[in-house]
Order: sequence, then structure tokens, then C-alpha cells
Amino acid sequence: MKKLFIMMLMLAPMAAFAQKFGHVNSQEVIQAMPEFAKARTEIEALTKQYEADLKSMYEELQKKGEAYEKEQATLPANIKERREKELAEMQQKIQQSYQDNQQALAQAQQEKMNAITTKVLEAIKAIGQAGGYVYIMDVTGGIPYISTTLSTDVTAEVKKKLGI
Repeated sequence: MKKLFIMMLMLAPMAAFAQKFGHVNSQEVIQAMPEFAKARTEIEALTKQYEADLKSMYEELQKKGEAYEKEQATLPANIKERREKELAEMQQKIQQSYQDNQQALAQAQQEKMNAITTKVLEAIKAIGQAGGYVYIMDVTGGIPYISTTLSTDVTAEVKKKLGI
């Protein structure tokens, strides 16, 4: 009895220092969020709008180019030069619009994803604090191995916290 009591006293401090570890699949959580579906839809709509704008600009350039080719032989040199300059400016405008659209899309996507990611991180922190976890690892980060016996999967808890 005395030995059992001594053994329990020795193991008690170890139990007090037991640490809880968790893991989460943040990609799964993000893809299940309605905000992600909404953001993806908005980005797709913006992409289609930009593509349509560029297409109409390109079609206008083509029409003017074809008209110029038909009239080219009969035009005076100064008008030819002006039309060629106009066509070159239109081509440059199309290229600039394409670059601006790509930057705007990237920025819009980043802003939308930052808001979603922040919300997920806040939920993970709340789960970590409420559950007394020392560390919650994200399995989408390429972690080669996570022991499922020593680590708890908190993905479902995070989804629940986010109302998913």
C-alpha cells in the first residue's frame, strides 16, 4: 500500500504536465465555408467580366485593322501613319488592360481569402484555448507525419465553431 501511494505521488506531477496536441485540416474547413463558395463565385464573375471587356476591345482592334488594310492603298501617307499609330495604341491599351485585370483579380482573391483565413485561424485559436491544447498543427502544411494516437483531430470542432 505504501509503495502504491509513493508511485501515485511520483506519477501525479507527470499527469499535471501532460500536454494535448491537435491537428486540423484547414483546407477542408475553408472549402466547406459558405464564404469560400461566395468568394469563388465572385472571382469567377469578375474574371468573366474582364474577359468580356478584353474580347470586345480585341474585336474592335480587329475591325479597325481590317478596315485599315482595305483602305491602306488609297490613303495618303499622313493618314496611314495616324491610323497605324492608333492601332498600335489600341494594342498597347489591350495589353495594359490585361495586366491591370490580372493584378485586380489577384488582389481581390487575396483580400477575400485573407478574411476567410483569419476567421478560420480565430476559430482554431478558440478551440485550442477551450480545449487546453498546447499546439494545433495544420495538416495541409505538408507535415510528413502526425500521430493520431497522440494528437486529436479538431477539424470537426473548428467546423462546428464556424457554424458549418
